[in-house]
Amino acid sequence: MAADARDHVTDERRTPAAPPGPGSTSPPLDAHPGPPAAPVAAWPPGTPPADAPGSGPLAAPAPVALPGASGPRDVVTRLHAHGCWYPSANADGSEAAFICDRGGVPQLYAGSVDGEEERLLDASPDPVKEVSWSPDGRWIAYTTAPGGGEHTRVLCVRPDGTGRRVLAGADPGSTAYLGCWAHDGSAVAVTLAAPPADRDGTGPARPDVAPPPHWAERGGRATLLGGTPYDTAAGTGRTVTPTDARALAVPAVRSEGGLSAYLIDPDALAAPVLLATETHAATLRVCDISHDGRLVLLRRGPRGRREAVVRRTADSATTCTVPVADGDPWIGRFSPDGRTLWLRSNADREYAALLAVALGPDGRPHGTSVVAEREGSDLDLLAMAHDGRTATLAWNVRGASEFELVETSPAGRAPDDAGPTRPVPLPHEVVTRIVAAGPGRLLLALSGSQRRPGVWWASEGVSLLRTPWSSRDEDAVPPGRAPVRPVLLRLTARDGLPLSGWYYRAPGRAPGEPAPCVIHLHGGPEEQERPVFNPLYHELTGRGLDIFAPDVRGSSGHGRSFVDADLGAGRFAALDDVADCAAHAVAEGPADPTRLAVMGRSYGGYLVFASLVWHPDLFRTGVAVCGMSDFATFFAGTEPWLAESAAHKYGHPERDRELLRALSPMTRIDALRVPLLAVHGEHDTNVPPGESRQFVRAARERGLPAELLTLRDEGHDFLRADNRRLFRRAAADWLERHLTV
Repeated sequence: MAADARDHVTDERRTPAAPPGPGSTSPPLDAHPGPPAAPVAAWPPGTPPADAPGSGPLAAPAPVALPGASGPRDVVTRLHAHGCWYPSANADGSEAAFICDRGGVPQLYAGSVDGEEERLLDASPDPVKEVSWSPDGRWIAYTTAPGGGEHTRVLCVRPDGTGRRVLAGADPGSTAYLGCWAHDGSAVAVTLAAPPADRDGTGPARPDVAPPPHWAERGGRATLLGGTPYDTAAGTGRTVTPTDARALAVPAVRSEGGLSAYLIDPDALAAPVLLATETHAATLRVCDISHDGRLVLLRRGPRGRREAVVRRTADSATTCTVPVADGDPWIGRFSPDGRTLWLRSNADREYAALLAVALGPDGRPHGTSVVAEREGSDLDLLAMAHDGRTATLAWNVRGASEFELVETSPAGRAPDDAGPTRPVPLPHEVVTRIVAAGPGRLLLALSGSQRRPGVWWASEGVSLLRTPWSSRDEDAVPPGRAPVRPVLLRLTARDGLPLSGWYYRAPGRAPGEPAPCVIHLHGGPEEQERPVFNPLYHELTGRGLDIFAPDVRGSSGHGRSFVDADLGAGRFAALDDVADCAAHAVAEGPADPTRLAVMGRSYGGYLVFASLVWHPDLFRTGVAVCGMSDFATFFAGTEPWLAESAAHKYGHPERDRELLRALSPMTRIDALRVPLLAVHGEHDTNVPPGESRQFVRAARERGLPAELLTLRDEGHDFLRADNRRLFRRAAADWLERHLTV
């Protein structure tokens, strides 16, 4: 599906303190002045930079104070096997703020990295998505998703749980994203997304396909559409009228949209400062500001065409532009003296590497060198120590991570030179985040095939130690059945392109015995299937179902050419990849060719819809989660910035109208032959729920069993423990029923 909304953020630094302006309302609660900010040349608040396109920025947000929400709370679910992720450390690295779902929903916690104590900082039920502790230690900024949807807001709270306030995104229907802090901790950057003129914040801005009145509602946290069989046309004399969503008056392009980045003072002592604004923007994040405030590093551009942009703060002039890879949005950082820009980039390369861009006093580039690279492997994550003298690198090696350190400012070498790399062993397969945690310390978020996500810390680059508040490996699942460790399978597509995927064999079955198998397809399409613990896979293998989770063309981790292989008409070949992967699962799995199913979420959900109508005799059933069924209605209904980004990947909704029509599963709905379950979050504005609803409705109009499970208080990602459990069990029940009888 379209890019993750967390991509659309910025980060910057703050300007000299100024008295609150007219839009700066409430007096700051328990605010106390910090050290004076280093001066940063900036244009006046509310004035766009000279080269900014469009009609102007969004209005600057004003902080809104909230009542305290720290401490314990009564929860329906308290998870013993919980996950901890997205850590951010205080200045000396002794404590970390992090996201944890032990209360049944991702919430903001803080605790000592080597002590048992932890504290809940925000007990509200809104899921937390990102966390950033200020460099001066006074504030923790974080994003939440009110109601579990895709619209987010930026808040901050003091480390003791007091002073909680909304910095941006407080208005209904508005969206704000978190950037990074100024180096002195005086301000944090946020990006505001323009609210669509035809959306009130409660649903997608597109004509929807209403469910028939007799579709039943089920109580609890979900609505189940379906269950009352339709009469088939055969034998009844009833004429089936094809459902064609394009017959609706759906605009091909939505004119609204835009992103504006501001620096916000959490103490509300200084007015917000506009940093950048773009209309029709796909992404906008400020990744760093030089220590002297002269230069700012922006990440912008659509999927597959991201770029790092260096801009001077004094006159907003762009001085340097370098292509960068998709994936982690924190693409790089300036050296302490501002003479070198360290970047994770695939500029003119097949795989992303660590680049050093030498910068002059005016911010213009004076040469680029490759500092660290690996043949056949992407640089997944890049983080820099607080002093800028050490880079931490996580490499993607066939889906697993390899971690190493490199000294970026060795004595006697040029500013853009580096020392040799030093590997650090990992206790689990995949690194998902790296942050500096004081002098000589690092925090890493890890996932693995045998564990829940957890946070580990290292001092001076020695072996990693698990934080006491992260789950133990033995608590990943209830006793009695260990998680299945997957096996990597390699195959060749019908056009010769190498493919691969992870095969999960259900326990208790003889090695050569054919088994019912689910082909599971990830989202993105630029995501990658990696060997990490997935509770859904654990549920399915426990029902006796094998799983083959491949990377079809368009996935990351296999080089830029592989990512771009599905652009435009190349998506037809991606649909063939699904069939080729199913055939390989039969040949090498071994999967039973008569008991195959296809399942996936987001873009993987689109592939489910598409595979069932392009290969109607291959699968017994499908489970599509948050998938697109028609590109016309998808582009009309998704968030404007996601539409901007998706147009490069899928095709332009006007110029490529016929191609998008040909690629839309709804166009071939008459070819559908098998039962279908669709699952969607009610607040999903990335892929609006109508995408699932119209496909299910059309299937039922053609006499096929089809159901839609709509999860309440969820968006594009299912974040609440009870909903996730309901989803897993409903999907497993459906697949078991259709594959094992």
